[in-house]
Amino acid sequence: MTPLIHPWVKSSYSSQDGGDCVEWSPAHASAHGTVPVRDSKDPNGPALIFKSAAWSAFVADIQAADFPA
Repeated sequence: MTPLIHPWVKSSYSSQDGGDCVEWSPAHASAHGTVPVRDSKDPNGPALIFKSAAWSAFVADIQAADFPA
């Protein structure tokens, strides 16, 4: 696995009151073409790594609310 590049950045979709917090590393994504994602409440825990195209498609679907009921 490629070492993660920091800093981690809190997602703009995370709540600001300390609730559901997702972080990602845009510097790592730019340098390696993969997007690391983690739970900010567990910074020493695991990170999920997605291919950039898959992550972009996922975010686009969320923005479009394009999920079957």
